[in-house]
Amino acid sequence: MSSKADILKKIKQNQPAFVTELPNLNLLGSEQFDILETYKTVLKNIGGDPVEVTNYSDILEYIKTNYAIEKRIITTITELSGIATLDWTNDDPHSLQDVELNIIKAHFGVAENSALWVTDELLGQRISPFIAQYLAIIVHKKDIVATMHQAYERIGNEEYGFATFIAGPSKTADIEQSLVLGAHGARGLIVFLLD
Repeated sequence: MSSKADILKKIKQNQPAFVTELPNLNLLGSEQFDILETYKTVLKNIGGDPVEVTNYSDILEYIKTNYAIEKRIITTITELSGIATLDWTNDDPHSLQDVELNIIKAHFGVAENSALWVTDELLGQRISPFIAQYLAIIVHKKDIVATMHQAYERIGNEEYGFATFIAGPSKTADIEQSLVLGAHGARGLIVFLLD
C-alpha cells in the first residue's frame, strides 16, 4: 500500500461520529428592528450623513444650502438638472476629475451595514461615484432591506454589466490607526432618504 493510500485510509477511520447540521438561513432577516433607524445609525457610524427628504425640492434646497453650487456638480437625475449637469455621461472619464459632487440613485439600501446597491444603469459612468470629491445617493425609504441576506435574494437573478455596494465615504487607516477619509474615493457621502 502506498503512503498516500495509507494516509487516506487513516483519515477515513478517524472521521467524527457526529454530523453538524447547517444553520437555517431562512431565519436571517427575521430579526425585529427599526430598519430606517438602524440604517441611519450605521451610516453615521461609518462616516456618512443621512438626510430624510420628502421630495426632490427638498434635495435641491439641501444641496444649494450645503454645497458650493458654482463648483462642478453632476447627476443622472433629471429632477436635479437645475443645479447639476446631465450631459457628462459620454465624456472621457478623465474629464470628471474636477467633479465636486455627484448625485445618483440607488436601487436599494441595506440597514445592517448601510450599503447601497447601484448598477451601471444608474451611474452614468462607472468611475463617477469614486472620482467625485463628494457623493450623494438617493434611496427610497421603502427600498431599504434589513440584511445582506435579503439584499442578495433581491439581486440574485438580476442581469447587469457593473454593480457594487457603496457604504459610507472612502476611508482607510494605517497601522498607527489614523483614519483618513477620501483617500481613494469620495471624501463624504450623504444619503437622501426619500419618502
